[in-house]
Amino acid sequence: MLVLLDTNAYLRLAKRIRPAVGINFGQKGYVLTVHKSVEDEVHRNPRLKSKYPWFDSEEFVAERLAKQIRLSEDDKQGIAIVQSVLHGSVLSDVHRYTSGGRSPPGQTDCWLLALGQVKSAIVVTDDLGMHELAKDFDIAVWHGYELLDKLRSAKVVNGTLIKEIYQALEVNGDLTKSWQEVKHTLFVKIFGAKAE
Repeated sequence: MLVLLDTNAYLRLAKRIRPAVGINFGQKGYVLTVHKSVEDEVHRNPRLKSKYPWFDSEEFVAERLAKQIRLSEDDKQGIAIVQSVLHGSVLSDVHRYTSGGRSPPGQTDCWLLALGQVKSAIVVTDDLGMHELAKDFDIAVWHGYELLDKLRSAKVVNGTLIKEIYQALEVNGDLTKSWQEVKHTLFVKIFGAKAE
């Protein structure tokens, strides 16, 4: 089963989990993959390019190119239709997706969820608006920390690496509230229980 990383999930995990793309894990035969849209999004965004200079290093580029998901013309047409429906749903009730300081899923977000639906993939994103939209349309999504936990269960990562990832997210100012909330519950064996 394909597990499709969105841009932020890829950027949060790919530098430390090697290789990040193309690995098979778990009893269900999950395979981590990315689409070219991840590449495009980083290259369009000067802030991301400067914050993640490793992104364009030869090793990472070669890995992404070798393991990118490829789409047929039928896939592309199906994705366009689903994307239109998803984005229309967001536009019809923008407020629902902006509560709690969230930004509503945009065209690219809807495209990625549409890709997940068309290819029967699980989309990994920490964007809460995307989670809300995915729930409405029964599209499988995981938070980045859920993927990390599954990788731990499959012995692809260990507690030391999970600590390194959390530390890097903190240093980069990229540790989301949802990641903070599970640090002492989902990863209690690594970080211990939260002090009262």
